[in-house]
Amino acid sequence: MDVNGTVAEGFEPVREAFVRNFETLGERGASVAVYREGQQVVDLWAGTKDIDGTNPWEHGTAQVVRSATKGIAAAVLLLLHQRGQLDLDAPVGHYWPEFKARGKERVLVRHVLNHRAGLPVLDHPLTPEQALDPLRGPVAVAAQAPAWEPGTDHGYHALTYGWMLDELVRRVTGQGAGEWLAAQVTGPLGLDLWLGLPDSEAHRAGRAGRVEGPEPTGGLRARPKRSVTEAYEDPASLTRRAFAAITPFPEQNDPAYRAAALPATNAIATADGLARFYATLIGDTAGASRLFTPETVELARAEQSAGPDRVLVVGTRFGLGYMLHGSASPFLAPGSFGHPGRGGALGFADPESEIAFGYVTNGFRKTVTADPRAQGLVRAVRQSLGR
Repeated sequence: MDVNGTVAEGFEPVREAFVRNFETLGERGASVAVYREGQQVVDLWAGTKDIDGTNPWEHGTAQVVRSATKGIAAAVLLLLHQRGQLDLDAPVGHYWPEFKARGKERVLVRHVLNHRAGLPVLDHPLTPEQALDPLRGPVAVAAQAPAWEPGTDHGYHALTYGWMLDELVRRVTGQGAGEWLAAQVTGPLGLDLWLGLPDSEAHRAGRAGRVEGPEPTGGLRARPKRSVTEAYEDPASLTRRAFAAITPFPEQNDPAYRAAALPATNAIATADGLARFYATLIGDTAGASRLFTPETVELARAEQSAGPDRVLVVGTRFGLGYMLHGSASPFLAPGSFGHPGRGGALGFADPESEIAFGYVTNGFRKTVTADPRAQGLVRAVRQSLGR
């Protein structure tokens, strides 16, 4: 395997793990980046740009990162809170009066971020065309009754998370989350990361698709235990309905889908863009001051929800907008926070070691959280740190 890029002294295990992904885990095209103390220490890429093509993956190749988008979008609400423009303990209806319908008066802004809003499903799913309209999703969520008493339990809001977050940002700032992110964060920092891919950058995004490989261990597996399998197969389950809030799901390689801004699912990023985003959340990077204050970092990673997840069925842990280190989604260490993308992508930060990590791929597997390719790379980072 012809691997391009560099690793700093001591981080050679990451390169070795990256090569193994291609040799034994069916990787077709991917990149990984790691920052330590604000400096890039790993920047590797290999394979093909498109899952079904032969053109090589280049340094600036980007891919859709699926639910790793949620961690990116969460930063928008937390930054608005940090700037005094948004109260996490205010009712969502304070900013978005229409949302209060059908018993949602007590849904707080923090419930959107910690998956306790009780709104993971839509009784009337959106079509792909409707989902790309930034106004239709929020209207649908505002008309939806909660599936449980808001604030009393948690369940992964796979798609509705994005519509609630986007509308809150729009009501507070007049811009959608993707526009605000580009104007306030990714544009000024020069990050190769977009929530709403501009036409000028569309040529950089590779085609993604399904790949097969050895069965993973840990997390939500390709062959999960019976209760998880049954939840995904039952059309009436919260699990099945949460992931079917858009039916059928849009083709992820469609230019119209990539150009839209769905803050739960469709950010496009390079591994470096994703890693540097997290690096800048927790510390200074070259030419940029940290985005989150220490207090906001603690908000992001303080446990808000833990235990059996009503949607994912297995036990999950969430802070405010971020998954936390645990069996369903292992990161570097107990203090890490970030978000995986279904089938592969992963971005996270670990404030104690000052590590930030980004991995993107064009080959999506059946995994929901702990993809074995990403996990092998995380173990290699841990090994490089002598842990």
